[in-house]
Amino acid sequence: MTQFIPFEAEDQLDWIALSDALAVGHKAPKGTVEDVFLYRDDNTLLNRSAWIKGMGLAVKCATVFPGNPALGKPMIAGAVNLFSDNDGRLEAILDFALVTKWKTAGDSLLAARRLARPDSRNILIVGAGTVGRSLWQAYGAAFPAAKFTVWNRSPAGAAQFAQDCPGVAVADDLEAAVRTADIVTSATMSTDPIIMGDWLQPGQHIDLIGAYRPDMREVDDTALRRSRIFVDSFDTTLDHIGELKRPLASGAIVRDDVLADFYALDQFTRQPGDITLFKNGGGAHLDLMTSRYILESYKP
Repeated sequence: MTQFIPFEAEDQLDWIALSDALAVGHKAPKGTVEDVFLYRDDNTLLNRSAWIKGMGLAVKCATVFPGNPALGKPMIAGAVNLFSDNDGRLEAILDFALVTKWKTAGDSLLAARRLARPDSRNILIVGAGTVGRSLWQAYGAAFPAAKFTVWNRSPAGAAQFAQDCPGVAVADDLEAAVRTADIVTSATMSTDPIIMGDWLQPGQHIDLIGAYRPDMREVDDTALRRSRIFVDSFDTTLDHIGELKRPLASGAIVRDDVLADFYALDQFTRQPGDITLFKNGGGAHLDLMTSRYILESYKP
């Protein structure tokens, strides 16, 4: 029988357990991943598919209708279909927002648990959107003693974030906030760098989530050159996302500067004075791993 798993199922989930499940998932054979986009005017249908031997298949389907908010309707709608690896049976239909939220923040948390200093106490969230709120939850689970600060282009957005997330302070000066943070996690829609390498300090961990198109970046070349660079997947980041695609094309960094992805988690290491930088690129294989974790955790 096919199960429907609603967003409310997140009450049964655990951030640490999810990141552990993602680590285990990367010990499985590397999955086959395919994205398909269909367009009509300004509207988009996105299908992201993955198949991992022993784990099954997932198809994450979403519609993006930019005109909907003006009509009082959500811009994005979708679902994730999870299929059995044994017989192709549809095992579950999962809420799109549930999978996306936990996949995105869990991806970054897996890297941070290996690359950030365990004694990190000051965490800066750059960007006060939905993803920023997920990061506050995820990082709070792994660094329970940490104090959080948020910076946002719109001060009103930062103030609302602080109201929604108890204990979060608001930063007015991004440079000063970056300089004093142990962890900087950024989820913006910026096309030009907003975090400068000259601001970074030895021992920091930088987590970059926002850029997902070839024209998008959140840090400058100096930040990349000063850091030990890691990614979740070479396949979904190097040639597709401006954060790395553009500096690789210009020669600001070379391919060997990107040290490892999640399929070599044992290489996710740091020395005390290192600046570590992680690019969260997402990918359908992570949606599959997250969906499988949710299905196994959910009790109707």
